[in-house]
Amino acid sequence: MTAPGSLPSTGYTGPLQSSRDLDPLMDRIGDATYVLLGEASHGTHEYYAWRTAITKRLVAEKGFSFIAVEGDWPACYRINRYVKGYPDAGRTAPEVLGAFRRWPTWMWANWEVAALADWLREHNRGRAADAKVGFFGLDVYSLWESMAVLAEVLRRHDPHTARLAREAMACFQPYGPEGKDYARAIAEGVPASCREEVMDLLREVRRNAPAYDHEPEAALDAEMNAWVAADAERYYTSMMRFQSESWNIRDTHMAERLDRLMQFHGGGARCIVWEHNTHIGDARYTAMKTQGRLNVGQLVRERNPEPDVVLVGFGSYEGTVIAGPAWGAPPQTMPVPPARPGSVEDLLHAGGAENKLLVFDPFHPDERFHEVLGHRAIGVVYDPAFDAYGNYVPTVLDCRYDAFLYLDRTRALHPLPNGSDPHLMPDTYPFNF
Repeated sequence: MTAPGSLPSTGYTGPLQSSRDLDPLMDRIGDATYVLLGEASHGTHEYYAWRTAITKRLVAEKGFSFIAVEGDWPACYRINRYVKGYPDAGRTAPEVLGAFRRWPTWMWANWEVAALADWLREHNRGRAADAKVGFFGLDVYSLWESMAVLAEVLRRHDPHTARLAREAMACFQPYGPEGKDYARAIAEGVPASCREEVMDLLREVRRNAPAYDHEPEAALDAEMNAWVAADAERYYTSMMRFQSESWNIRDTHMAERLDRLMQFHGGGARCIVWEHNTHIGDARYTAMKTQGRLNVGQLVRERNPEPDVVLVGFGSYEGTVIAGPAWGAPPQTMPVPPARPGSVEDLLHAGGAENKLLVFDPFHPDERFHEVLGHRAIGVVYDPAFDAYGNYVPTVLDCRYDAFLYLDRTRALHPLPNGSDPHLMPDTYPFNF
């Protein structure tokens, strides 16, 4: 085990076939407090499966406290209630995952996450409340959902503050459920915004939250939803001005909500974060820096001692992926063409068409990846024909991440189909180790 305050000084590249092959990564993590696990797309089965394998080992072997993901707080909090066995938390994981109704639903409403949720629920069974592993969302998009949850909680437990929630909802009502409509109105010069309403609501909820004691974590739930409302208003207000500003508001929100979760869990807490590579890979070692963008990985590194943070990136050479051809369009299984020549993924494929684990030596740069190379990043909207021209982030790989999982050929994620039997998990899952 790595001693506190020290870093391992040995790089590693080896095969990646089973959970046992993760041992060098477990050694690299050592006593780290933060482990951030990335993905090169939001629709690849193997990324979710290997993150699950790493997560299980971190929970079972190192006692990690909770998982925080690039997802909406209200829907993820339903998963948290399910995995901790709260009353009326839902009968099955697929039923609970039905809370993810905002596009792209497949990011979390999928069989891979259902399997992880069931494993966490079983792991937590019989444990003391403060020893149960939680599941939380960090993202900023759930403006309406968070305000609706707040309004209902406050109606029952804090009627005075419930009035402020109703006033905030009424302010946003003319713009409909899409934040972009509010952003467009502000950009076009609507004389009054809703910022005062959401900030009044946030201040009052933070003052009164300790009294919301109807179940464990109720005060945290109320406070986090209030923060989402406040920061979502800032995010949508900035959308029509500068893209980097809205990006930075979003990632700063996620990093600050992670800080709050760590504070809530107390001294000795350790967390696992699941987000896209563009959020967890340190932005200072990518082209994002020249665009004025920061991200969660950078902020967590800057706010904590170096040994306490391990960033793990993911990538693959070719395969298939779930994505939408346009924003809001039904998801499709799309081909992922062979990686662009000279990219990170192309170089790793040329070294042998097998899965690989790379653990970087912080004291001795990896000559193969200590220069700027293209590194593929697929979003929820994807066009395979554009792959030869876009979808790559210039990256210094061994600085952007502390470790990297290369998966040569990957396949699409398995979304939960609407109305299907929740017990009929696809034959292709679970991913057995």
